[in-house]
Amino acid sequence: MSFTVYLSGEIHTDWREEIKRGAEAAGLDITFTAPVTDHAASDAAGDHLGETESGFWRDHQSAKVNAIRTRTLIEKSDLVVIRFGDQYKQWNAAFDAGYCAALGTPYVTLHAEGIVHPLKEVDAGAQAWCRTTDQVVETLRYVLKA
Repeated sequence: MSFTVYLSGEIHTDWREEIKRGAEAAGLDITFTAPVTDHAASDAAGDHLGETESGFWRDHQSAKVNAIRTRTLIEKSDLVVIRFGDQYKQWNAAFDAGYCAALGTPYVTLHAEGIVHPLKEVDAGAQAWCRTTDQVVETLRYVLKA
């Protein structure tokens, strides 16, 4: 079986690469997609549309341009992995989880135990909660090869 997996969420660590390496080592037929992970490029996604009057409108404009990519890739995915880091509040990742839930697209969350409480609703809609990238890879292995 072949899968397309969208890797959503935290952009400050190499968790995406860990999952990709693990999936490759396990011989899984997966195409991975992701948002733009270059923070500055993502923040500037709408700058080509013209000057804005405030930071709010620049962020608003760029968020809409980024949403074209995010929504399209989530809609084309068989599964979404959503990573929540400990350091930053990833509202975009929570939004992605809600979008997956609304579409009926399965998703798993990846986060530390210390933030279970603030993510209880997000985790309630997930098909699995993983604490490590190895657990994500094992979940993918089971789904694709069981």
